[in-house]
Formats: sequence, structure tokens, C-alpha cells
Amino acid sequence: MVSVVGDRLRLVVKVLGSLVADEVGRATRLRRHTRRSEWAPGEAAEASAGAEQRRAKAVRHALESLGPFYVKLGQILSTRPDMVPQSLRDELQNLHDQVDVQPFSVFEPVLAGDLGPDWKLRFDDVDTVAPLGAASLAQVYKVTLPGGRPAVVKIQRPGIREGVLADMALMRRAARIVARVAPRFNEVIDIEAMLGSVFDAMEPELDFTGEARAMDEARENIRPFRTLEVPRVLYAGPRVLVQSLAPGTSVRHIDRAHFTDDERIEIGKDLLRFMYHGYFVHRFFHADPHAGNVFAVPGGPATLIDWGMVGRLDRRTSLQLLPLFMALAQNDGAGLAHHWAEMGRMTAWSNMPAFIADMAAFVPKVSHLSLEDMNFGVSLTTVLAKATKRGIGSPPAVSLLGKSFANLDGSVRCLAPEITLPEVFQGEVPKILLALGREFLGRHQFARNSMELLLAAVTSPEQLRGVLGDMANRQFALNVHEPRTSAAMGGQRPTHPSGGLLALGALAFLLGRRGSP
Repeated sequence: MVSVVGDRLRLVVKVLGSLVADEVGRATRLRRHTRRSEWAPGEAAEASAGAEQRRAKAVRHALESLGPFYVKLGQILSTRPDMVPQSLRDELQNLHDQVDVQPFSVFEPVLAGDLGPDWKLRFDDVDTVAPLGAASLAQVYKVTLPGGRPAVVKIQRPGIREGVLADMALMRRAARIVARVAPRFNEVIDIEAMLGSVFDAMEPELDFTGEARAMDEARENIRPFRTLEVPRVLYAGPRVLVQSLAPGTSVRHIDRAHFTDDERIEIGKDLLRFMYHGYFVHRFFHADPHAGNVFAVPGGPATLIDWGMVGRLDRRTSLQLLPLFMALAQNDGAGLAHHWAEMGRMTAWSNMPAFIADMAAFVPKVSHLSLEDMNFGVSLTTVLAKATKRGIGSPPAVSLLGKSFANLDGSVRCLAPEITLPEVFQGEVPKILLALGREFLGRHQFARNSMELLLAAVTSPEQLRGVLGDMANRQFALNVHEPRTSAAMGGQRPTHPSGGLLALGALAFLLGRRGSP
């Protein structure tokens, strides 16, 4: 492993050194041109913009040449306006995890290693001429199983796992250096924690047994959404994955005219509903649901493929994320600002009143728009940029969430651009809250919830008595923003987490009573 890290370090230094040399060369040529001639009106600005665009393209090509880890990292950076300038973000959105197709013979030893020397007996046919997909981590081939059933086999590239792990080790070292030399920056943007969330999400891509488990979990979660499905796992080894073939084509290439309006709109809404439940109920979500990973066919369900990159949220972050979405859907800029601050962390130089003003101006502009007019992923990154500017640190999970939101946006837009996200979200909120309420009252959570309720009773007896009184009268309202003591927080202090748990339990109780005969 040490030698692999050393090899990767030399490659990274070589690629970055080439970038620096090219930049120095451009700057030198620009200075010579400036000395020899006067710029025409507007020519200097045009030259500067052109140089910036060339620089961005060079960075993108460098990341693509360094391999899958740096491609994923670049894709996430394209959603981080607090870290990357606009011109580079625009270019990073064009990052492709596509490489030259290697001959099938390169992958035969991998098949033999995972499936055994008689691996050919497992298939009636393998289309070795034209793979269905070629990415930097794996190639995918169409196969025919005994009996004639079509399927696909995903085969990891030889040696790729060791290279990605070496890249991760290098980036961890770099993150620690950043933390030491730029502590103020690191306090707002915790680079090491952000990278940790990316590493965790990529883990199933390095061992296909993890991807298979993610697919099995997703298949259970997707059952209530009748227009969606997840491929069935037929075999899973560390480097080989066999799964059912997704019918149709990716929604990036579909002709919407081949679908009825009701059909494509329902698929789009179900995709949003499924992802919302992933964020808020299951706390497990597809981190890369771009249009190439959603296959659709007229008259049949859409299939969400490629579960190699998944995200998981802890319970607290997920519970804090839900009211943030509610604030956006209800055009509540101040509420969104408070919930974002509760998810993240305040610094010594945080300016909460200014952040509230930012959100009060921004949210009304986007809360009513359809996907034709709004990119929710871009909206999220706008909030992130404003928060960072005001000294408010965001949780590490935001990077992966931003990537997931942005990709989800694009997929649904391909199917049904007339959908309005807040409308779909608000329609799903009662089901989400009911699911959370049932979780709160479930036996597995009983001991912990009881302890938190006891703590709430000790620390906030007046609030507890008021809530119980409201429950008795069948009236319930949760005041999310309790008085805060910090002036930097704009006169607000964080809500105690047990208050939110109590709210969910009470809500589940009321919904259950209303639904009973």
C-alpha cells in the first residue's frame, strides 16, 4: 500500500506541476503581449475571461486524468460556491467518469478470480464487443443467463481499488495540512469531515458486495412507489456484480412524446417522493441519481440503477433537514436561516442577522418556481455560499446532499420539467411525519426516547406541561424557534433535540387517533 501511495503521489505531483507550468507560461505570454501593445477597449477583459476558461478546462482535464476519486471530488466541488469560483464550477459540472474502453480480455482474470475458472458456464452469452458502459472504476456488459434471461455484469478494473484508497490517504493528509495552515477557513468548512462523507459514500464502489447490499436495501424502500424499481442482484462478489437488466433507456435520451403526460409526471413525482423518504425517513439515499442512472420505458416502471455511491444521514441531521425543507416550501426565509444554522455550527465571527436577511431576500424568489425555472441543487448551493460568507459552518453531509439534489433535479427535469418541487414535498410531508412518529413510538427507540423525554421534563417542565395539555385538547403546535441567548444567533438559541422527538411522537399519536374508527 505504501508503494501505491508513493506512485499516486508522484502522479498527482506530475499532473499538478504541469498545470502550474502551463499557468506560469500563460501569465508570461500575457505580460509580454501587454508590454508590446496597448489593449483595445474591452480586449483585456476578454483575454482575462478566455484565460480563466482555459484554466478551468485544464483543471477538469487534470481531474479526469487522475481517475475516479478526483472525478467524484470535482463533481462535489462543482456544488460548492463557498470553495470554488463560478467559472470553475461551471466547467467541473462537465466532468465525465468515462474512459477509453479496454478489451474484454483485461477483465477475464477478474471474472475468474470472483466467479471461478468455470465462470463462462454461468452465462449463455456475453456481449464482449460493445460494453454497455465504461467508467474509470468498471466496465459493464450485457449477458444472457441460462434460460435466456437478459442481465448485466459489472466488472471492476484491475488494480483500481488500491489506487483509489491511495488517493484517499493522500487527501486525508492534505486536509490535515489545510486545517493547520488555515484554521479560520477550516472552522467554517471542515475539509477532513467533508472528505470523510465522500469516502464513506464511495465505499460500495470499491467492493461490489456493498453495492449489492445497498441495492437490496433500496429495493425494500422503493416498494411503495409503484412507478419505480431497483435492479435485482443475481450475484455479488468484491469485484463482480451480476444484476437484472434495466428496461428502456436513460431519461437523458428519452423522447417525452412517447410517454403520456400522466405517466411521465407520476414517474417524476415518485422519484422525488422516494428520494425525500430516503433523506428524511430511511436516512439512506442514492448520492448520484443523475439522468444517466434513471432508465424509463413507456408503459413500465422506471429503474434507478448504479448504487455504487450512496449517502447515509445520522438521525439528528435528518430531523434537522426536514424543517429546513419545510421553510423553503412555505416561503419562510428566516426559518430556513435558523434551521441551517442549527444543522451547522456558529463561529466566533458569525453574523446571523445578516444571514437571515440574505435568506429573507432569496427564498421568495425560488419557493414557487417549477423545475423549468429553478434548479434546486443550485438553490441549495446559494444558501451554502451565503452561510459561509456570514461565518456559519455547514454540516459535512451537505456536500453529498448537494450532489444528490443537483442530480435529482436534472433527472426529474428530463421527465417532467413542469413539476414544482415544494408542491410535491408538501404533499409528502404528512406521510414522512407519520413514518417518523411511528419510529418514535417503536419499541427499538422506546428506551432512548423515554430518556430524552425525561430529560425534557427535567430541563423544560413548562414546555412539557404545555405540550401535554395541547395533546389532551387535541391541539398541537410546535414552536421551533425557542429564545436563544447568543447575540450572534440573532436572539435565538437551538431547540433541544428531545423537543423535536416529543413533537413527532405527539403528531403520530394524533394522526393515529384521527385515522381510527
